[in-house]
Amino acid sequence: MKTQENYTTSFTVEQTPQEVFDAIGNVRGWWSGEIAGNTAELGAEFTYRVPNMHYSKQKITESVPGKKIVWHVLDADLTFIKDKSEWKGTDIVFEIAQKDRKTEVRFTHRGLVPAHECYDKCSNAWGALVNGNLRRLIATGQVQPSPW
Repeated sequence: MKTQENYTTSFTVEQTPQEVFDAIGNVRGWWSGEIAGNTAELGAEFTYRVPNMHYSKQKITESVPGKKIVWHVLDADLTFIKDKSEWKGTDIVFEIAQKDRKTEVRFTHRGLVPAHECYDKCSNAWGALVNGNLRRLIATGQVQPSPW
């Protein structure tokens, strides 16, 4: 049986798992766009918006300091695809693990699969945000500007 291929990417940094965890929770520091709500507390909900393009509402459903963060997408409106709610019901997962003397960050958007219209554009955007902005925020501690 073939499993769905969720979008996933990973990188390694010098910082500690806790520093990585804290940076991920500082969503305004790496996910460009308008963010409203608490982005770092278990059970909290926050929205992300790029006017006339993207709206999503996430709930933090798992938060294990230094190890894992999961956001469940409660609602979505992606104006650039036919099924504007493709993200609704998906999970955005950050797994953090100590590897030798470094920290590995594995990002998975569960439910963002190649069969979906958004896969190409969304995976490119996640690549820029996670491997670019988030990685630089972790490494430098400085808020990252929008990659586009």
